[in-house]
Amino acid sequence: MPRDPVLRGPEPGDEPPDPSESARSRAEPADGIDDGFDLDDDRLDDRLRPLSLDEVVGQTKVVDRLRIVLEAARLRGDPLSHLLLDGPPGIGKTTLAMVLPRELGVDVQITSGPSLTAPKDLLPYLTNASRGSVLFIDEIHRLPPTVEEFIYPAMEDFRIDITLGEGLNARTINMPLEPFTVIGATTRSGMLTAPLRDRFVNREHLDFYDVDDVIEIIRRNAKKLKTELEEGAAVAIARRSRGVPRKANNLLRWTRDFADAGRHPAITDALAAEALEMLEVDPIGLDSLDRKYLQALAGVFGGGPAGMQAIAHSMNIAGETIEDEVEPFLLRVGFVQRTPRGRMITAAALSHLGLTLDGESDQSQGQLFD
Repeated sequence: MPRDPVLRGPEPGDEPPDPSESARSRAEPADGIDDGFDLDDDRLDDRLRPLSLDEVVGQTKVVDRLRIVLEAARLRGDPLSHLLLDGPPGIGKTTLAMVLPRELGVDVQITSGPSLTAPKDLLPYLTNASRGSVLFIDEIHRLPPTVEEFIYPAMEDFRIDITLGEGLNARTINMPLEPFTVIGATTRSGMLTAPLRDRFVNREHLDFYDVDDVIEIIRRNAKKLKTELEEGAAVAIARRSRGVPRKANNLLRWTRDFADAGRHPAITDALAAEALEMLEVDPIGLDSLDRKYLQALAGVFGGGPAGMQAIAHSMNIAGETIEDEVEPFLLRVGFVQRTPRGRMITAAALSHLGLTLDGESDQSQGQLFD
Protein backbone atom coordinates (compact mmCIF):
# COMPACT_ATOMS: atom_id res chain seq x y z
CA MET A 1 0.00 0.00 0.00
CA PRO A 2 1.47 3.42 -0.90
CA ARG A 3 2.08 5.50 2.16
CA ASP A 4 3.19 9.00 2.96
CA PRO A 5 6.86 9.42 3.84
CA VAL A 6 8.00 9.10 7.42
CA LEU A 7 9.82 12.10 8.83
CA ARG A 8 12.64 10.72 10.94
CA GLY A 9 13.74 12.22 14.23
CA PRO A 10 17.32 12.33 15.48
CA GLU A 11 19.19 9.13 16.22
CA PRO A 12 20.09 8.32 19.85
CA GLY A 13 23.03 10.41 20.95
CA ASP A 14 22.53 13.08 18.30
CA GLU A 15 22.22 16.72 19.23
CA PRO A 16 18.65 18.05 18.95
CA PRO A 17 18.11 19.96 15.71
CA ASP A 18 18.33 23.74 15.76
CA PRO A 19 15.05 25.14 14.36
CA SER A 20 16.79 28.25 13.06
CA GLU A 21 19.42 26.12 11.30
CA SER A 22 16.67 23.96 9.79
CA ALA A 23 14.93 27.05 8.52
CA ARG A 24 18.15 28.30 6.92
CA SER A 25 18.89 24.95 5.31
CA ARG A 26 15.38 24.84 3.84
CA ALA A 27 15.54 28.43 2.63
CA GLU A 28 18.97 28.09 1.01
CA PRO A 29 19.75 25.61 -1.75
CA ALA A 30 22.59 23.17 -1.17
CA ASP A 31 24.65 24.55 -4.06
CA GLY A 32 24.48 28.07 -2.66
CA ILE A 33 22.58 29.39 -5.69
CA ASP A 34 19.47 31.43 -4.98
CA ASP A 35 16.72 30.02 -7.15
CA GLY A 36 14.19 32.71 -6.23
CA PHE A 37 11.67 30.25 -4.76
CA ASP A 38 10.69 28.85 -8.17
CA LEU A 39 9.11 25.79 -6.54
CA ASP A 40 5.76 24.06 -6.55
CA ASP A 41 3.13 25.16 -4.08
CA ASP A 42 3.55 22.17 -1.72
CA ARG A 43 7.24 22.84 -1.05
CA LEU A 44 6.58 26.56 -0.86
CA ASP A 45 3.88 25.90 1.73
CA ASP A 46 6.40 23.87 3.75
CA ARG A 47 8.77 26.81 3.73
CA LEU A 48 6.08 29.09 5.12
CA ARG A 49 5.16 26.72 7.95
CA PRO A 50 6.71 27.41 11.38
CA LEU A 51 9.36 24.92 12.46
CA SER A 52 8.98 25.36 16.23
CA LEU A 53 6.46 26.59 18.77
CA ASP A 54 8.48 29.80 19.15
CA GLU A 55 7.72 30.60 15.51
CA VAL A 56 3.98 30.02 15.84
CA VAL A 57 2.05 33.30 15.76
CA GLY A 58 -1.39 33.52 17.35
CA GLN A 59 -3.37 30.83 19.18
CA THR A 60 -1.54 31.95 22.32
CA LYS A 61 -3.58 30.00 24.85
CA VAL A 62 -3.41 26.82 22.79
CA VAL A 63 0.36 27.13 22.38
CA ASP A 64 0.83 27.77 26.13
CA ARG A 65 -1.12 24.63 26.99
CA LEU A 66 0.83 22.59 24.45
CA ARG A 67 4.11 23.80 25.96
CA ILE A 68 3.00 22.44 29.35
CA VAL A 69 2.05 19.08 27.84
CA LEU A 70 5.36 18.85 25.96
CA GLU A 71 7.44 19.75 29.00
CA ALA A 72 5.62 17.22 31.18
CA ALA A 73 6.18 14.48 28.57
CA ARG A 74 9.89 15.34 28.41
CA LEU A 75 10.32 15.27 32.20
CA ARG A 76 8.55 11.91 32.55
CA GLY A 77 10.13 10.41 29.45
CA ASP A 78 6.68 9.31 28.30
CA PRO A 79 5.07 9.68 24.89
CA LEU A 80 2.90 12.72 24.36
CA SER A 81 -0.74 12.10 25.25
CA HIS A 82 -3.13 11.68 22.33
CA LEU A 83 -4.16 15.07 20.97
CA LEU A 84 -7.18 16.19 18.93
CA LEU A 85 -7.03 19.49 17.03
CA ASP A 86 -10.26 20.87 15.66
CA GLY A 87 -11.14 24.09 13.91
CA PRO A 88 -11.98 25.63 10.53
CA PRO A 89 -9.90 24.84 7.44
CA GLY A 90 -6.61 26.70 7.00
CA ILE A 91 -6.34 27.67 10.64
CA GLY A 92 -3.09 25.84 11.47
CA LYS A 93 -4.02 22.33 12.66
CA THR A 94 -1.52 20.56 10.42
CA THR A 95 1.14 23.14 11.23
CA LEU A 96 0.87 22.47 14.97
CA ALA A 97 0.76 18.73 14.37
CA MET A 98 4.08 18.94 12.50
CA VAL A 99 5.69 21.25 15.06
CA LEU A 100 5.08 18.96 18.06
CA PRO A 101 7.18 15.99 16.91
CA ARG A 102 9.94 18.43 15.95
CA GLU A 103 9.91 19.78 19.47
CA LEU A 104 10.12 16.25 20.88
CA GLY A 105 12.65 15.06 18.29
CA VAL A 106 10.60 11.98 17.35
CA ASP A 107 9.38 10.35 14.14
CA VAL A 108 6.05 11.24 12.57
CA GLN A 109 3.89 9.32 10.14
CA ILE A 110 1.21 11.13 8.14
CA THR A 111 -2.06 9.79 6.79
CA SER A 112 -5.71 10.85 6.47
CA GLY A 113 -9.07 9.42 7.37
CA PRO A 114 -10.36 8.93 3.80
CA SER A 115 -7.27 6.92 2.81
CA LEU A 116 -7.80 4.36 5.58
CA THR A 117 -10.62 2.31 4.10
CA ALA A 118 -9.97 -0.90 6.07
CA PRO A 119 -8.04 -1.99 9.19
CA LYS A 120 -5.28 -3.45 7.00
CA ASP A 121 -4.54 0.07 5.73
CA LEU A 122 -3.84 1.24 9.29
CA LEU A 123 -1.79 -1.81 10.28
CA PRO A 124 1.55 -0.70 8.69
CA TYR A 125 1.43 2.64 10.47
CA LEU A 126 0.88 0.97 13.85
CA THR A 127 3.53 -1.72 13.47
CA ASN A 128 6.12 0.80 12.23
CA ALA A 129 5.51 3.23 15.10
CA SER A 130 8.54 3.64 17.34
CA ARG A 131 8.42 4.57 20.99
CA GLY A 132 7.15 8.12 21.43
CA SER A 133 6.55 8.60 17.70
CA VAL A 134 3.55 10.49 16.34
CA LEU A 135 0.86 9.23 13.98
CA PHE A 136 -0.93 12.22 12.45
CA ILE A 137 -4.37 11.49 11.00
CA ASP A 138 -5.87 14.38 9.08
CA GLU A 139 -9.67 14.59 8.66
CA ILE A 140 -9.98 11.94 11.33
CA HIS A 141 -13.76 12.29 11.41
CA ARG A 142 -13.87 10.46 8.06
CA LEU A 143 -12.46 7.21 9.46
CA PRO A 144 -14.71 4.23 8.58
CA PRO A 145 -16.32 2.52 11.62
CA THR A 146 -14.25 -0.66 11.18
CA VAL A 147 -10.97 1.30 11.20
CA GLU A 148 -12.13 3.39 14.14
CA GLU A 149 -12.89 0.30 16.24
CA PHE A 150 -9.56 -1.23 15.23
CA ILE A 151 -7.62 1.75 16.56
CA TYR A 152 -9.31 1.80 19.99
CA PRO A 153 -7.04 -0.80 21.68
CA ALA A 154 -4.03 0.69 19.92
CA MET A 155 -4.68 4.08 21.52
CA GLU A 156 -5.60 2.79 24.96
CA ASP A 157 -3.50 -0.34 25.55
CA PHE A 158 -0.95 -0.07 22.72
CA ARG A 159 -1.93 -3.38 21.22
CA ILE A 160 -3.90 -4.62 18.25
CA ASP A 161 -6.07 -7.69 17.90
CA ILE A 162 -5.59 -9.66 14.69
CA THR A 163 -8.02 -12.46 13.84
CA LEU A 164 -6.67 -15.39 11.85
CA GLY A 165 -8.89 -17.92 10.18
CA GLU A 166 -12.66 -18.21 10.17
CA GLY A 167 -15.34 -20.09 12.02
CA LEU A 168 -14.27 -22.68 14.61
CA ASN A 169 -10.65 -22.47 13.55
CA ALA A 170 -10.43 -18.71 14.06
CA ARG A 171 -8.02 -17.43 16.65
CA THR A 172 -7.05 -13.97 17.83
CA ILE A 173 -3.49 -12.77 18.20
CA ASN A 174 -2.71 -9.83 20.47
CA MET A 175 0.23 -7.88 19.04
CA PRO A 176 1.87 -5.37 21.41
CA LEU A 177 2.87 -1.98 20.04
CA GLU A 178 5.41 0.60 21.07
CA PRO A 179 3.78 3.46 23.01
CA PHE A 180 3.05 6.21 20.50
CA THR A 181 0.90 9.32 20.09
CA VAL A 182 -2.07 9.86 17.82
CA ILE A 183 -2.65 13.45 16.75
CA GLY A 184 -5.97 13.88 14.96
CA ALA A 185 -7.12 16.93 13.02
CA THR A 186 -10.70 17.59 12.04
CA THR A 187 -12.84 20.39 10.69
CA ARG A 188 -16.02 18.72 11.97
CA SER A 189 -15.51 17.51 15.51
CA GLY A 190 -19.24 16.89 15.87
CA MET A 191 -18.97 14.02 13.39
CA LEU A 192 -16.54 12.15 15.66
CA THR A 193 -18.09 9.33 17.64
CA ALA A 194 -18.03 9.72 21.42
CA PRO A 195 -15.79 6.65 22.00
CA LEU A 196 -13.13 8.01 19.64
CA ARG A 197 -13.36 11.56 20.91
CA ASP A 198 -13.01 10.45 24.55
CA ARG A 199 -9.78 8.57 23.80
CA PHE A 200 -7.99 11.84 23.12
CA VAL A 201 -6.56 13.00 26.44
CA ASN A 202 -5.97 16.53 25.15
CA ARG A 203 -8.28 18.45 22.86
CA GLU A 204 -7.60 21.90 21.47
CA HIS A 205 -9.89 24.12 19.42
CA LEU A 206 -8.21 26.56 17.03
CA ASP A 207 -10.16 29.71 16.28
CA PHE A 208 -9.81 32.47 13.70
CA TYR A 209 -6.85 34.83 14.04
CA ASP A 210 -6.86 38.50 14.98
CA VAL A 211 -5.81 40.99 12.32
CA ASP A 212 -2.62 41.84 14.23
CA ASP A 213 -1.57 38.19 14.32
CA VAL A 214 -2.25 37.79 10.59
CA ILE A 215 -0.19 40.92 9.86
CA GLU A 216 2.75 39.40 11.76
CA ILE A 217 2.37 36.12 9.83
CA ILE A 218 2.39 38.03 6.54
CA ARG A 219 5.49 39.99 7.55
CA ARG A 220 7.40 36.82 8.41
CA ASN A 221 6.31 34.94 5.32
CA ALA A 222 7.19 37.87 3.08
CA LYS A 223 10.75 37.63 4.42
CA LYS A 224 10.77 33.88 3.73
CA LEU A 225 9.65 34.61 0.18
CA LYS A 226 12.38 37.26 -0.07
CA THR A 227 9.77 39.86 -0.93
CA GLU A 228 9.86 43.48 0.23
CA LEU A 229 6.47 44.36 1.65
CA GLU A 230 5.29 47.75 2.88
CA GLU A 231 3.32 47.96 6.10
CA GLY A 232 0.12 49.18 4.45
CA ALA A 233 0.23 46.27 2.01
CA ALA A 234 0.50 43.79 4.89
CA VAL A 235 -2.48 45.39 6.60
CA ALA A 236 -4.55 45.30 3.39
CA ILE A 237 -3.82 41.61 2.87
CA ALA A 238 -4.51 40.76 6.53
CA ARG A 239 -7.91 42.49 6.53
CA ARG A 240 -8.96 40.48 3.48
CA SER A 241 -7.77 37.13 4.86
CA ARG A 242 -10.89 36.53 7.00
CA GLY A 243 -8.62 35.62 9.92
CA VAL A 244 -7.32 32.51 8.12
CA PRO A 245 -3.52 32.19 7.70
CA ARG A 246 -3.82 29.95 4.65
CA LYS A 247 -5.90 32.55 2.85
CA ALA A 248 -3.45 35.26 3.92
CA ASN A 249 -0.58 33.24 2.43
CA ASN A 250 -2.52 32.75 -0.80
CA LEU A 251 -3.20 36.48 -1.08
CA LEU A 252 0.46 37.21 -0.31
CA ARG A 253 1.55 34.87 -3.11
CA TRP A 254 -0.88 36.56 -5.51
CA THR A 255 0.38 40.06 -4.72
CA ARG A 256 3.97 38.84 -5.06
CA ASP A 257 3.17 37.34 -8.48
CA PHE A 258 1.44 40.58 -9.45
CA ALA A 259 4.50 42.59 -8.45
CA ASP A 260 6.95 40.23 -10.17
CA ALA A 261 4.92 40.17 -13.38
CA GLY A 262 5.02 43.97 -13.49
CA ARG A 263 8.76 44.05 -12.72
CA HIS A 264 8.15 45.88 -9.43
CA PRO A 265 10.93 45.53 -6.83
CA ALA A 266 8.56 45.68 -3.84
CA ILE A 267 4.92 45.31 -2.91
CA THR A 268 3.84 48.85 -2.12
CA ASP A 269 0.53 49.88 -0.60
CA ALA A 270 -0.82 51.05 -3.96
CA LEU A 271 0.40 47.92 -5.72
CA ALA A 272 -1.25 45.65 -3.15
CA ALA A 273 -4.53 47.53 -3.48
CA GLU A 274 -4.39 47.19 -7.26
CA ALA A 275 -3.59 43.48 -7.08
CA LEU A 276 -6.36 42.74 -4.59
CA GLU A 277 -8.85 44.78 -6.59
CA MET A 278 -8.00 42.72 -9.67
CA LEU A 279 -8.66 39.60 -7.59
CA GLU A 280 -12.09 41.11 -6.74
CA VAL A 281 -11.58 40.86 -2.98
CA ASP A 282 -12.99 43.83 -1.11
CA PRO A 283 -11.55 45.41 2.06
CA ILE A 284 -13.31 43.02 4.46
CA GLY A 285 -12.64 39.86 2.45
CA LEU A 286 -15.79 39.43 0.34
CA ASP A 287 -15.07 37.93 -3.06
CA SER A 288 -17.18 38.00 -6.22
CA LEU A 289 -19.16 34.89 -5.24
CA ASP A 290 -20.03 36.36 -1.84
CA ARG A 291 -21.29 39.56 -3.42
CA LYS A 292 -23.23 37.63 -6.04
CA TYR A 293 -24.96 35.70 -3.27
CA LEU A 294 -25.88 38.84 -1.33
CA GLN A 295 -27.04 40.65 -4.47
CA ALA A 296 -29.26 37.72 -5.42
CA LEU A 297 -30.73 37.57 -1.93
CA ALA A 298 -31.40 41.32 -1.95
CA GLY A 299 -32.47 41.78 -5.57
CA VAL A 300 -34.20 38.55 -6.55
CA PHE A 301 -35.72 37.62 -3.21
CA GLY A 302 -36.24 41.09 -1.72
CA GLY A 303 -33.88 40.39 1.16
CA GLY A 304 -35.51 37.07 2.07
CA PRO A 305 -36.46 34.84 3.63
CA ALA A 306 -35.41 32.54 0.80
CA GLY A 307 -34.69 28.83 0.66
CA MET A 308 -31.23 27.51 -0.09
CA GLN A 309 -32.24 25.62 -3.20
CA ALA A 310 -34.03 28.66 -4.60
CA ILE A 311 -30.92 30.79 -4.09
CA ALA A 312 -28.69 28.10 -5.57
CA HIS A 313 -30.86 27.82 -8.70
CA SER A 314 -30.94 31.60 -9.16
CA MET A 315 -27.12 31.70 -8.98
CA ASN A 316 -26.67 28.50 -11.01
CA ILE A 317 -24.41 27.13 -8.26
CA ALA A 318 -24.69 23.93 -6.23
CA GLY A 319 -26.30 24.40 -2.84
CA GLU A 320 -23.43 22.52 -1.14
CA THR A 321 -20.99 25.08 -2.52
CA ILE A 322 -22.98 27.91 -1.01
CA GLU A 323 -23.33 26.21 2.37
CA ASP A 324 -19.68 25.17 2.62
CA GLU A 325 -17.83 28.06 0.95
CA VAL A 326 -20.02 31.16 0.95
CA GLU A 327 -22.31 31.22 3.95
CA PRO A 328 -19.87 30.48 6.83
CA PHE A 329 -18.04 33.80 6.49
CA LEU A 330 -21.22 35.78 5.76
CA LEU A 331 -22.81 34.35 8.88
CA ARG A 332 -19.70 35.13 10.92
CA VAL A 333 -19.66 38.81 9.92
CA GLY A 334 -23.41 39.15 10.38
CA PHE A 335 -24.37 39.71 6.74
CA VAL A 336 -26.83 36.80 6.55
CA GLN A 337 -29.28 35.26 8.99
CA ARG A 338 -30.58 31.70 8.94
CA THR A 339 -34.19 31.54 10.00
CA PRO A 340 -36.71 28.68 10.01
CA ARG A 341 -38.25 30.22 6.87
CA GLY A 342 -34.94 30.65 5.01
CA ARG A 343 -32.00 33.00 4.56
CA MET A 344 -32.34 36.73 5.16
CA ILE A 345 -29.95 39.56 4.37
CA THR A 346 -29.08 41.98 7.18
CA ALA A 347 -28.90 45.76 7.28
CA ALA A 348 -25.11 45.55 7.69
CA ALA A 349 -24.78 43.71 4.38
CA LEU A 350 -27.02 46.20 2.59
CA SER A 351 -24.99 49.09 3.99
CA HIS A 352 -21.69 47.49 2.97
CA LEU A 353 -22.85 46.83 -0.60
CA GLY A 354 -24.76 50.10 -0.90
CA LEU A 355 -28.02 48.29 -1.67
CA THR A 356 -31.60 49.08 -0.70
CA LEU A 357 -34.64 46.88 -0.65
CA ASP A 358 -37.81 47.83 -2.43
CA GLY A 359 -40.21 49.06 0.23
CA GLU A 360 -43.38 47.13 0.70
CA SER A 361 -46.49 48.97 -0.26
CA ASP A 362 -48.35 50.34 2.72
CA GLN A 363 -51.58 50.64 0.80
CA SER A 364 -54.33 48.33 1.91
CA GLN A 365 -55.17 45.49 -0.42
CA GLY A 366 -58.11 46.30 -2.69
CA GLN A 367 -61.32 44.35 -2.86
CA LEU A 368 -61.35 41.46 -5.28
CA PHE A 369 -64.86 42.31 -6.41
CA ASP A 370 -66.59 45.67 -6.33
